[in-house]
Amino acid sequence: MSGDAGHGSRQAAAHHSFAALRNPGFRIYLLSTATTMLADNIEHVISYWVIFQKFHSPRLGGFAVISHWLPFLAFSVYSGALADRFDPRRIIQAGMLLFMGVSVAWGVLFLSDALQPWHARVLLVVHGCAGVLWGPSGQLLLHDIVGAEQLHSAVRLGATARYLGMLSGPAVGAALLLALGPAHGILVNALLYLPMILWLWKAPYGPRFRQGEPPRTSAVRGFGDVFTTFRTIADNRAVLSMTLLAGSAAALIGNAYQAQMPGFAQDLGHGDPGLSYSLLLAADAAGALAAGLVLESSGLIRATTRTALVLAMMWCCALGGFALAKVYPLAVVLLFIAGFLELAFNSQAQALVQLNAPAAIRGRVIGVFTMAANGMRTFSGITVGMIGGLVGIHGSLALSAAVLLAAIGGLMALGARAAPVTERS
Repeated sequence: MSGDAGHGSRQAAAHHSFAALRNPGFRIYLLSTATTMLADNIEHVISYWVIFQKFHSPRLGGFAVISHWLPFLAFSVYSGALADRFDPRRIIQAGMLLFMGVSVAWGVLFLSDALQPWHARVLLVVHGCAGVLWGPSGQLLLHDIVGAEQLHSAVRLGATARYLGMLSGPAVGAALLLALGPAHGILVNALLYLPMILWLWKAPYGPRFRQGEPPRTSAVRGFGDVFTTFRTIADNRAVLSMTLLAGSAAALIGNAYQAQMPGFAQDLGHGDPGLSYSLLLAADAAGALAAGLVLESSGLIRATTRTALVLAMMWCCALGGFALAKVYPLAVVLLFIAGFLELAFNSQAQALVQLNAPAAIRGRVIGVFTMAANGMRTFSGITVGMIGGLVGIHGSLALSAAVLLAAIGGLMALGARAAPVTERS
């Protein structure tokens, strides 16, 4: 424990607010990430609205959620292996081109009034696959841009930019929908992917620019290579505990409670559209934005596996309290706290995985973490949604939070943590 205290004091002394923003390449990447997430969420707003208006199909709505996360579960490790073997800039560009192509395809189908359910299913799957191409490669490139010294800062700010896109996407999407209509609005949205594509064309990062780069790994040739990556993770307690944490949180809770927000709002007496309902929807994302700003400016929280586990346990308590809350103001406050804690523990877990991953297979390890953190969200619709149909959404969310709290406690009891990795930026 004395060693931990020493690490903590050195971290506090060395902390620089918004350290990664000192890097000009990261500033451009951060802005491009926020713009891409904005476009992603605008597309969801417009396409989901048209799908609902045209088909009124709950099954298609459920397919939209599954198709978004299932590709992460199936292909994240392979996507990480591609990032290890090839230039991650080009893989990200491929993902951006797929995003653009999907938006353009939606626009053409809307203009021609030719949209059929099978069109929607295909486009939703392609959109999910585009996200898988972007995820691991984007995190690997982030390591190239800022290096280990500023990685914690960069991961936190990157997560903040993604939440900013998520928070502003619905508002901008609704404005485009009203001003231009669904077809022209989503065609304009396709242009928002261009900044990332154009900057990456000549960005001085990637394999050719790395100092002392390890030999490139071979391509993934089957499940045997995937299992080899899992065995590597199993021997690294920091990576293992953070991957298990991310996977458990995603499978048991994820963001499934957001889909149930109309029900929570109705029970709190604010089910009608309006400011009160919008505030409930935005509280979670607003808390995450606040976390990014507060943690970057203060450096109060040490970046260790144990800290990430404690923050995740607090997140469980906040969401459990929200599930049981009967008073609207308390529910909003607890959602804000939950958003704050979620960004705090997720960004720490992600940064610790990247810092502790072997350099030669960093992309594959990030792919496994992405599979856990995003792909496992496929099952959160069961734990929160389907069980909610049996015991009620309040009971299902509270139960999921309690089970996750116990699971994280088990990780801590087993001592599933490595030596502290402090934020040196």
